[in-house]
Amino acid sequence: MIEIVPHQAHWADEFETIADQLRAALGELALRIDHIGSTAVPGLAAKDVIDVQVSVAALDETTAERLSRAGFERRPFNRDHLPPNSEDGLEQWGKFFFREPAGQRRAHIHVRRVGAANQRYALLFRDYLRAQPATAQAYGELKTRLAAALADPDSYPDVKDPAVDLIYLAALAWDAARSEADKS
Repeated sequence: MIEIVPHQAHWADEFETIADQLRAALGELALRIDHIGSTAVPGLAAKDVIDVQVSVAALDETTAERLSRAGFERRPFNRDHLPPNSEDGLEQWGKFFFREPAGQRRAHIHVRRVGAANQRYALLFRDYLRAQPATAQAYGELKTRLAAALADPDSYPDVKDPAVDLIYLAALAWDAARSEADKS
């Protein structure tokens, strides 16, 4: 069963603990480590799972091996959901996906190539929701209702993805407007 809970202030601190572990495991391979997803947006209801994005220069097995040696569990999920009308090639959506070490705080670790479409998507989605609290609140309500209404919890991501895409499309327009305003 999917459970959506109100935002928890301690999620930011829990992210920092996980990020420290990832930095220790990856060293210079981790170009960025970001708190992403719903737990990274103040006030947004979410699953009680910390989403972390590790940005690397390349998706290579050295990164995967270091994470595995540190106890992170690799999962057979190697590509993100493609938004509609995406003109980016499939290589722009590749990733490594890991779960937390046994006995530790629940986390999803998304390892993506810096500059790839999926790496930018996660950051823009987060930043847009942080800047648009009404949208974040509506998205939280959608997730809460979906989690309560779906008979098959495994279908939750499939049903939620189109809503995420709608927010992402709005975020692209928002980002373009900000970039244009910065040029003025």
